[in-house]
Amino acid sequence: MGDTLPFGADFGSGPDPASNGGGSGPGFSAFARLASAMLALLAGAVGIVLTMVFAATLAVLTVLASVLLALASLALRFGRRRAAGVGPVVMEARKVGHSWVAYGWDQPRR
Repeated sequence: MGDTLPFGADFGSGPDPASNGGGSGPGFSAFARLASAMLALLAGAVGIVLTMVFAATLAVLTVLASVLLALASLALRFGRRRAAGVGPVVMEARKVGHSWVAYGWDQPRR
């Protein structure tokens, strides 16, 4: 097998490591490292912000879904009550003097 890779790929002829990657002076490498570190930090900050936005979106959707579920259960409950023929509660009251006295509120419905 020799020193060649399959399909004729040869990765041994890259830039000379002593030439700082083709930059224009010895400070270019330090600047490139600093810029790449700052860009990595910026990308991390953007990722954190996007994560918070999506987490807040999921929290709001969860609250809205629970409100919708509660309203649906109330609608079903009141719909069943009306379908069963159960009407509103009517109490009997009589005026005695200056006040009203209610009768039958403590008895079970007929």
